Amino acid sequence: MRALDIAATGMSAQQMRVDVIANNIANMSTTGYSPRRADFADLHYQQLTRAGAINASDGTVVPAGVQLGLGVRPSAVTVTWEQGTVAATGGELDIAIEGRGYIEVTLPSGDSSYTRDGALQRTGDGLIVTADGFEVNPGITVPNDARDISINANGEVYASFIGEVEPQLLGQLNLVGFSNDNGLEAIGSNLFLETAASGPPLAGQPGQDGLGTMRQGYLEQSSVDAVREITDLIEAQRGYELNAKVLTAADQMLSATTQVR
Repeated sequence: MRALDIAATGMSAQQMRVDVIANNIANMSTTGYSPRRADFADLHYQQLTRAGAINASDGTVVPAGVQLGLGVRPSAVTVTWEQGTVAATGGELDIAIEGRGYIEVTLPSGDSSYTRDGALQRTGDGLIVTADGFEVNPGITVPNDARDISINANGEVYASFIGEVEPQLLGQLNLVGFSNDNGLEAIGSNLFLETAASGPPLAGQPGQDGLGTMRQGYLEQSSVDAVREITDLIEAQRGYELNAKVLTAADQMLSATTQVR
């Protein structure tokens, strides 16, 4: 009975959807997090009678045919890229990206990764790094005697020093864009890796070439909508229950078949 296998694929799909929703809800407070959405596609169809086939009895063409679907499969888990709420923190190295773009980060392996988490820190040597200690590219070092740090909308980093009237330019923070953001590979810790699907990174100055701008003293909050996630969770739960009922109904039909005398 096909219904058993079809219902099983439906239950598996709804379980995956619940897993994605659970991850979104768990990251409601994650800086710069964008919610994920599970997408599905129907499985292969059995062509019992192909549409357009010739009816053997009188030579007429079958207008519709008989096609029986075999269930559902996951096709993708896509990211819903939405600008999160920008909240004031007052941190001199906290940066919110308003618009498109990512901050480039150098991993210990030497590879580049990308993030929208602008909660930056300084090492003991003054190097600007992420909260996990990964160097922000290009490497900018803040001298120990720097009194104040300011970062303008274009990503220019300035520091004031005692005895100097004008602040000194320390470096330029750039942003990176991609042709297909959904092609990026998430590796955790708010980091993404370039893939063949995302296209090569296109670095540029904030505010130019379609890239966003930077706002110092703010952080981008998670763009997860709790109401929408709870609604989707209820829908996924009901879908799981309905598929379970189909499974039960198919089992009862098989049971009735075996009891026929």
